[in-house]
Amino acid sequence: MQAKLVKKLRSCIQPGKRVHLVGIGGVSMRPLAIVLRERGMEITGSDMNSSVSTDELAARGIQVFIGHRAENIRGADCVIRTAAAHNDNPEIAAARAAGIPVFERAQAWGILMQEYKNAICIAGTHGKTTTTGMVTHIFMEAGKDPTVMIGGYLPLLHAGHRVGSGETIIAESCEYCNSFHNFSPTVAVINNIEEDHLDFFKDLEEIKASFRHFAELVPAGGVIIANGDDANTADALKGLPCLRFGLGQDNDVHPENVSEDWRRCTVFCGGEPYCELSLSVYGKYNLVNALGACAVAWHMGIDGETAARGLAGFRGAGRRMEFKGRCNGAEVYDDYAHHPHEVRALLEAVATMGYERIILAFQPHTYSRTKALFDQFVEVLKLPDLLVLGEIYAARERNTINIHSSDLARQIPGAVCFDTLPEVSEHLRSIARPGDIILTVGAGDIYKAGEAICQRDE
Repeated sequence: MQAKLVKKLRSCIQPGKRVHLVGIGGVSMRPLAIVLRERGMEITGSDMNSSVSTDELAARGIQVFIGHRAENIRGADCVIRTAAAHNDNPEIAAARAAGIPVFERAQAWGILMQEYKNAICIAGTHGKTTTTGMVTHIFMEAGKDPTVMIGGYLPLLHAGHRVGSGETIIAESCEYCNSFHNFSPTVAVINNIEEDHLDFFKDLEEIKASFRHFAELVPAGGVIIANGDDANTADALKGLPCLRFGLGQDNDVHPENVSEDWRRCTVFCGGEPYCELSLSVYGKYNLVNALGACAVAWHMGIDGETAARGLAGFRGAGRRMEFKGRCNGAEVYDDYAHHPHEVRALLEAVATMGYERIILAFQPHTYSRTKALFDQFVEVLKLPDLLVLGEIYAARERNTINIHSSDLARQIPGAVCFDTLPEVSEHLRSIARPGDIILTVGAGDIYKAGEAICQRDE
């Protein structure tokens, strides 16, 4: 961030100032609101819809307006907005017209990070939330009292954030709109790099350049921790010194004696045994995430036994293979996967769990992603035994490209497609039987379809 902008923002987030957050119910806006309030600021905010998040904020005494209106910003010293709130938002437009400074969410987090000796920023196309949760478990086990900002619910914290008094902040760091360029990492973790968010990035090369810029924010004395098995990450970081983790034994942090279900192994760091790992979560991808967390712990001087205990206690973050209940004897889980490679990794992990049938209820997330990765989606969505598609979740977009979930269904034998979530729920209930696993998958509100059948089954 430019020095002038830093100075201006720092002057606005001081005790006694009034800060208004546009999109306050978002996964990283909600903890930001709470952190700022606990630092002595008066906080207000707005969101398009009421939710559990906005209810929680209201219960904490934060005034939340439902709907965006110009009058909501009255009295604010500054406005902080989510990346999805653009200049045509009535509150943003009103603030600009009134000369009230408007900042991005990531800029505020970046300023807060500078107050910590250690800023561990965890990035990557996939696995950010899980790896951030794993690192949090280790640091909590080690008694480090960290501050945490995570893009999902972590049962250990009973929230998606934590305000600690230690000298470390652990932050999930998203590349969308280059938001992580505003951060101030002393430890930058990059899990992987793939094509995604193509409504913002031009192509994969631009994405790799964005991640390289993020890595270059690490100062002398800090460290870049990168997935050494990922070709795109290696290309993006070419020439930069990195601590590498991965399954390959040429990595600084790697496993040996890996069990068939990917849950147990010996972790080696710097050529020496570091810990005996026994994970509570399934899948090769989760072992790789755990290796990244071990790399952070090892670099930060946390002993292997402590790291292993912390990781053993990690049972997933909210909407990451989260058990929701049962329906007609079938077990229902929910997962946030919304990229074809994430969906594939999830299905491969579930295939080791011994269910008779895998039923996937998938809700594509954004029109642009569905179009850009259409062929990849078709390929991976053929993998489950039964596929149920919900309509595309628009999120921040409008359907200007005329694409629908039915376009996917036509390419996948046996797929069924529904326009509404209640229809998805009714169909799932009609086909569920003992021995099945039902997965509700996507970054939108598909979880409601699974919750509905579990609630009715009780």
